[in-house]
Amino acid sequence: MEACPEVYTAPPVQPKENKPGQLTREQVKQFFDEGFVLVHDFFTPEELQPSRDATEALVGALAERLYKAGKIKHTYKDADLFKRLTLIEEEFPGTCALLLKEGKIQKAYCDLWVNDRLLNVMEQLVGPEIAGNPLWNLRPKVPSNDETTVPWHQDNCYTLPESLGTLIPVAWIPLLDATVENGCMQVVRGGHRRGVTADHVGVVGGTWYVEVLEEEMERTLGVDMKTDVVTCEVPYGGVLFINNAIPHRSLPNKTEQIRWSLDLRWQDPAKPSGFWGKRKPILMRSANDPKYQVPQSDWDKFFSADRGSELERSTGLSGEEVDEFDTTVHGPWLTRWPIVRHNRHTRALLVQQGDN
Repeated sequence: MEACPEVYTAPPVQPKENKPGQLTREQVKQFFDEGFVLVHDFFTPEELQPSRDATEALVGALAERLYKAGKIKHTYKDADLFKRLTLIEEEFPGTCALLLKEGKIQKAYCDLWVNDRLLNVMEQLVGPEIAGNPLWNLRPKVPSNDETTVPWHQDNCYTLPESLGTLIPVAWIPLLDATVENGCMQVVRGGHRRGVTADHVGVVGGTWYVEVLEEEMERTLGVDMKTDVVTCEVPYGGVLFINNAIPHRSLPNKTEQIRWSLDLRWQDPAKPSGFWGKRKPILMRSANDPKYQVPQSDWDKFFSADRGSELERSTGLSGEEVDEFDTTVHGPWLTRWPIVRHNRHTRALLVQQGDN
């Protein structure tokens, strides 16, 4: 699949009914013209507090596991959500990677995912049939940590090529004010318009990230990196909506607090998800059944499967072969692009490939 510009630039037929949370006509136009739109005050603090609480519980559970395994000497239970993981990371470098690999979906995140106002926005972007895309992330941007600073990329670079023809909108939801100082996002306005995925290379520094170089973006995507880069500070309660073809990155966190965020994705359920593992999209809304609710059995598949087991299935390792405290991160997305710099993550991938 070479180019799908219309997927990213042509909005679907808009709903006739006015619904809470819907984007304005101008905001919908901006999303398809520029590739992103920032909405302030989309959520109240009370609506996001359950996600904060769930994240705090995840960090606490991971701290207990590390402590019982003798990996850390303290659990730092008196530290708050925006400090605790930093202290654990100092004792056991790579803890952030463990949290990413674990990737256990929490009920609070699921509730946010099917929030009526978010789904009303998605109806404007993908149409009346809406599914949750299997790729979601809880991101802890620990201060001064290269492994939590994501370089320029298009989301499509991490998925199967077949999903280039699928619009997969992302809601990026910070769990505190996201600023330039603590590592907010930057996007390249209009970088989606050609409907292509630029060439990426791996990996960046000591991370598992692939990146697209600025000159490649200008050549392949037709952008001007001097004028098209937009810095998106998002207040707590705000949401940054982007598509899966727009180049974006996060800035480094130069504060003392962790910048937590969630990114959730949706799509038309009839189209390819691009996910490398076996997890399937979850139907969240259907025009055929206006009262549709996600069955608990569908959520159970997410609750019972963590990201680690998905990576195991997609890369050929069994659960018994995986060290639960292995802080290397690698997966099939790395095989899609040339690896021009090696580190412990890519070497672990090469060792694994040699064993299969």
